[in-house]
Amino acid sequence: MSKVRELAEQVGMDVEEMLEEATFDSVAWGICTNPDCDYTTQVEPDCQEGYCEECQTQTVKSCLILMGLI
Repeated sequence: MSKVRELAEQVGMDVEEMLEEATFDSVAWGICTNPDCDYTTQVEPDCQEGYCEECQTQTVKSCLILMGLI
């Protein structure tokens, strides 16, 4: 499963709903991009190196970055 779909599932939305929410809000959902981690949090829409509380690494990306929209 892609990280985008995994993120949408974890926040209880489908990908389109998540995209719409991120487009019209000042925050977006983000997920850790490490393969064995599924930490999610709200981040700035252009977040590319957000902090993962689980891995303690700078590997959280916003859904808009993961979808290639920013």
